[in-house]
Amino acid sequence: MVSTNTEPSPPTFLDEEPAEQTPVDAPADAGNRAEQAKSLLAGLDLDTAIRLRWAMRDIRGKRTKMLPVSENDLAALIDLGFVEMREGIPRLTGLGILALD
Repeated sequence: MVSTNTEPSPPTFLDEEPAEQTPVDAPADAGNRAEQAKSLLAGLDLDTAIRLRWAMRDIRGKRTKMLPVSENDLAALIDLGFVEMREGIPRLTGLGILALD
């Protein structure tokens, strides 16, 4: 038997037209930011760049109580935009995370 019911069925999410989407430049922008972050470290002498990378790894690993970051290194990381202080604790910024990856 075939139904003769003429009532429309309720719309589902598949029946709706897709919302207009704006292009996302996140992958390209993230790549540019990563290159910018790495170039900031590349501009430093080798010993300083290595020391700052290890300091950022210690900050990311939350080891700053056992291995405190020197005041000079912390100031340099803050000036470069890799670290910010939150409630007296150093935290990596988005740029700092990109510099390590």
